[in-house]
Amino acid sequence: MTGAERRASASLALVFALRMLGLFIVLPVFALEAARLPGGDDPARVGLAMGLYGLTQAFLQIPFGIASDRFGRKPTIVAGLLVFAAGSGIAAWAPDLTWLAAGRALQGAGAISAAVTAFLADVTRDTVRTKAMAIVGASIALMFALSLVLAPLLAGWVGLSGIFTLTALLALGGIAVVLWVAPPEPAVHRPSDMRQVRGGLRQVLGHAGLLRLNLGVFVLHAVQLAMWMALPALLVAAGLAKAEHWKIYLPAVAASLLVMGGVLFPMERRGRLRAAFLIAIGLLAAVQLGLWWVADAQPGLWTLGGLLFVFFIGFNTMEASQPSLVSRLAPEGARGAALGVYNTLQSVGFFVGGAVGGWLVRAHGPSGLFAACAVATLVWLVVAWPMKSPAAAPRH
Repeated sequence: MTGAERRASASLALVFALRMLGLFIVLPVFALEAARLPGGDDPARVGLAMGLYGLTQAFLQIPFGIASDRFGRKPTIVAGLLVFAAGSGIAAWAPDLTWLAAGRALQGAGAISAAVTAFLADVTRDTVRTKAMAIVGASIALMFALSLVLAPLLAGWVGLSGIFTLTALLALGGIAVVLWVAPPEPAVHRPSDMRQVRGGLRQVLGHAGLLRLNLGVFVLHAVQLAMWMALPALLVAAGLAKAEHWKIYLPAVAASLLVMGGVLFPMERRGRLRAAFLIAIGLLAAVQLGLWWVADAQPGLWTLGGLLFVFFIGFNTMEASQPSLVSRLAPEGARGAALGVYNTLQSVGFFVGGAVGGWLVRAHGPSGLFAACAVATLVWLVVAWPMKSPAAAPRH
């Protein structure tokens, strides 16, 4: 990568990281903290409030991508981050669950993922774009891991309102990065960009490999969000106060990153990407089956910690690798369409995970939630099984 490409990749990964930290940091404590608000005694409504972010984001991913083509990448990204910050402010102020849900919905309306991804594609060559996408994917995985450590500490210190105030400040920090750190965007977008978006969608929707990845990112984020409708309460029931949940999250995340970097990623470099993917999905399924098995038996901290360790191996592997793989499998001239669909399915997964997860907890308890998550991940494993490893990208 050239110096300009490294600068572009690092700065846009930082924009993604600041925004995703603002999203993820509420997940480990949302269900517990929202229960204190008027209306928070209904797990289904709490789950809906948590997941509304994904619904509004799903509807607006493509419009924001089109706006970035029409008005420029940087103005569109700045506008989206301002909307996200405004939603965070409403959520911080929210006197009840209804206003909290409204803030979450407005947060999601700042749907800049497609615009940021398009910006990154504008300023990197085809031969290094996979590496650039992997940097972004790794930053998202890192922010999720960091949020699990910070959230319980911040909840005990400043509460849910303070966490949402922090997310607003993170969004403003992202604006500063876009304006003063990210490289200039190309003065003129290629005339073929819009034709590629219109003509590539049919190719993308008929591409078996991309369809598997779209299902994968949907299930991954639906399960991720749904788990945290029940997991914090299990940790509390096991005797760990919510302000100390980081004592479980931090060792599990750190150990999982070591395993991911030392075992699964080297498998990818040796051309065994298919095996790495299937192993990661299998680990996610095994965790959900394990949580379903122990949910009604008051599991201890060692059991929950071990299951979380295995979950993070699978989650971080998929989160760091899937966006890169989408960019590699996308048909020629349809990369933008492929990434737009992928980001939309990711957002829908957030919504479904929160809304359906909350309903499942209310109707069937934690064991019902984890059983549904297990079924979803096993279906994903079956669908992913025929995948093939993509051809290696040229070295530069």
